[in-house]
Amino acid sequence: MPLNLSDKEGIVAEVAEVAKQATSLVAANYSGLTVGQMTSLRQSARSTGVQMRVVRNTLARRAFEGTKFACMDPALVGPLVLAFSSEDPGAAARLFRDFTKKFEKLEVKALSIDGMLLPAKDLGRLANLPTRDEAISMLMSVMQAPITQFVRTLAEPHSKLVRTFAALRDQKQQTA
Repeated sequence: MPLNLSDKEGIVAEVAEVAKQATSLVAANYSGLTVGQMTSLRQSARSTGVQMRVVRNTLARRAFEGTKFACMDPALVGPLVLAFSSEDPGAAARLFRDFTKKFEKLEVKALSIDGMLLPAKDLGRLANLPTRDEAISMLMSVMQAPITQFVRTLAEPHSKLVRTFAALRDQKQQTA
């Protein structure tokens, strides 16, 4: 069913708003997937906080004008599903990586993060980005390491003295 101009403007505005808030975008060709498989993909996307849209490529180009996803223009060819990650940049990439393991018909065409267009082969790199909580825990462990090492260094002379006395005690017990 053809869309009238106001419907098209509404779609462009909606996709542009999602694109302004998103940190990364993954575009994949969904040809050959069944309705059940697409429904499963959409449910997985909802549970991980990924927003998915199937939009005409011309409308997507217009929606991406003036956003960091304008670089996606050359990749917008054929039937594509667009997955936007708002909070976690790797969420959409992880979703598609896991889904393509089950259903090989889904073919990732391109991805974009912070205005950079990446080829489909970089899906694994983007998917392996740590989540916010993982990144914070990694930072905390790095910040804690010098303090932990300092405490160990301070405690080492006392530990060495105790081990020396224990060795002397064991030696006297063996000779006695």
